[in-house]
This record gives sequence, C-alpha cells and structure tokens, in this order.
Amino acid sequence: MKKQAELLDVNRTSAYYRPRKKEDNDIELMHRIDEIYTQWPHYGYRRITKELQDQNIPVNRKRVLRLMRRMGIYGICSGPNLSKRNHQHHTYPYLLRGVKAEKPDHVWGIDITYIRMKGGFMYLVAIIDWYSRYVVSWELSQTLERSFVLRALKKALTTSKPEIINSDQGSHFTSGDYIDLHAACAAPAEG
Repeated sequence: MKKQAELLDVNRTSAYYRPRKKEDNDIELMHRIDEIYTQWPHYGYRRITKELQDQNIPVNRKRVLRLMRRMGIYGICSGPNLSKRNHQHHTYPYLLRGVKAEKPDHVWGIDITYIRMKGGFMYLVAIIDWYSRYVVSWELSQTLERSFVLRALKKALTTSKPEIINSDQGSHFTSGDYIDLHAACAAPAEG
C-alpha cells in the first residue's frame, strides 16, 4: 500500500479512508408527516405536531414546521386578501366544458406531482393524451423550478401538437416562458 501511495503521489491515510454513509434522521419523520398530511391536508404544523405526539413520537412544533417547509407542504387554509385578484396573474378560461377527446392529440393534460423517495422527494411532471391515455412526455426533478416543466413540454411538442393542452392555474403553467412556448407551437411555420 505504501508503494502504491508513493506512485500515485497521494497520502497513504486517504487510501484507508472509507466514507461513512450520512444518515438523515428526519426521513422517517418526514414519511410520517406525509402520511398524516395525505390523510388530513388541512392540518397545519401545529395539528400535525399534536398528532405525532399522540402517537408517542417526541417532536416539537419547530422541527415539524422546518420539515414541512423542506417538503414543500402547507396546511390548506385561506390566506389574507383572497378576494382581491392579482392583476398580473392572468386567469385562463376552462376550454373543456362539454368537450370529449375524440382522437389522438385532441386534448393533452399536464400536471406536477411529488414522489416520496427513500432519501427525500422528487417532482414529476407528466403530459398525457386524454384520448389514448398515452404518456406523451415526462420529466423528473429534485426541485420545483420551471425548467423541468418546459423541458417536458418541448419534448412532447417534438412528437406532435395537440389542439388543447389542459392544466391547472399554477405558476408553472401561467408563467411567461410556458405561455411563449405555447404560442410558438401554435404559430404557423414560416418559410
């Protein structure tokens, strides 16, 4: 071992080093918080803390709040000034009232969900053809940045172009980049 270390010009002690696997003690608790949140999505961090304490899990509110923020989940409750409309955020009409998907590429649906993993969470965006139920495109990401949604849509639009793309009114689907990508695919080809 000494000769090999000399030949490679590395410190001999580094050849014996075996890195320890970093344990995340919060993963088990995050899974339990996710189970409670899935059952009662209107619970905030205080009620989830109480539920965990009732199940003999020693935890305080600050830790539950920190983990819920890390997971990106919040109790469903009304916020301030919900009756005031944000004029910068355009609300799009629902185009599918009374419309039935009658052929491939007539209506696509796009949405984002999260997947619980052993080491945390991943976010999945999927685009589905409503007629055939075929997954046209999908992307995974560790963060909720807009770029992975745009990549999935670009990849889907290389195969074909739908008449209608249905989504919720989330920030990913009402952003300028997303709308510009729609406009580019709807515009007739020049040349």
